[in-house]
Amino acid sequence: MIGAGILEYEFFRNALLAGFFSSIACGIVGSFVVVKRMVSVAGGISHAAFGGVGLGYLLGLDPLVGAFSFTAAVAAGIGVLKEKAAQNLDTLIGAVWAAGMAIGIICIGLAPGFAPDLFSYLFGNILLVPGQDLLFMGFLTLVIVSVVFLFYRELQAVTFDEEYARVMNLPVTWLSLLFLILIAITVVMLIRVVGIILVIALLTLPAASVREHVSSLRSLILFSVAAGMVFSFAGLWLSYLLDVPSGATIILVGAAGYILSLLVAHVKKRGRGTVGARE
Repeated sequence: MIGAGILEYEFFRNALLAGFFSSIACGIVGSFVVVKRMVSVAGGISHAAFGGVGLGYLLGLDPLVGAFSFTAAVAAGIGVLKEKAAQNLDTLIGAVWAAGMAIGIICIGLAPGFAPDLFSYLFGNILLVPGQDLLFMGFLTLVIVSVVFLFYRELQAVTFDEEYARVMNLPVTWLSLLFLILIAITVVMLIRVVGIILVIALLTLPAASVREHVSSLRSLILFSVAAGMVFSFAGLWLSYLLDVPSGATIILVGAAGYILSLLVAHVKKRGRGTVGARE
């Protein structure tokens, strides 16, 4: 257990709250990402966020505000080009990934002065999340929960079978854009926690760890949220005990959980195969 002493510090309480919000967002959006096999898309969007951070510095805005605006625009652009211009998704991801990082580097180079906390945006530091960012994260979490609650059936249909959704006259293009923007929102939330470089891991590891052990999307979401909280809180605890970077520790805990999940699933399959052979 985390000692009561450390909980007296506001920065650690803020870190726990940031982990809580991030786990909810990752559990919900990450479940759709994993089921729809859009991990590479999420990776492209997350790295493009660096362009928004750079624009924020250049324009004198909060870098997270810049990242949110830029990433949402990029996500919408990917959706429009994929649907209207019939562009290959892998090509779009590669272009967005590289261009976003390049824009960020150029904008930071043009910005006056020095960007003192740039490292934290690349690799994250959950222990330095300020109160104003927590309010922003809480608001974005509420947006994600509300949107998924209102459009759950439609998003579920598009996630599992786009062609069937079109036959059912669902607005697939708009739902796809909405889903990409949800990814962008989640990416912005995670920047402070694990940084742009590690966002894709935290977004997908909870859902990937749970997927083999559940039978419905609803269960996947609920257990992914729980897994995300376990990874975040355990990573924080270990980083405190070992005095190592918190974001990287959270990711390593998540990776260990994913490997353990695969081993358990493998043992279950072998057990069922053995029972079937005996019968």
